Amino acid sequence: MHLEIITPDKTIFDGEVDSATFPGSKGSFQVLNNHAALISSLDKGKVTYKINNSEQEITVNGGVVEVLNNNIILLVEEIIKE
Repeated sequence: MHLEIITPDKTIFDGEVDSATFPGSKGSFQVLNNHAALISSLDKGKVTYKINNSEQEITVNGGVVEVLNNNIILLVEEIIKE
């Protein structure tokens, strides 16, 4: 499935992933291939995504995620540097 992570300034990531986990405002949730369509607000927390069994992680300060037809668009307010 395709994941795109976008801030107001730039695109952070744009590529194929095996899975993604998000800090939803009602709790953390994972998206796998062929996931049902959804839109969710996000709280501050870690977004993780797997590419060929390698896990990548970023920390976001809230945002919105849309999942539709194996495409995930993540709009984040800002990336928190650690």
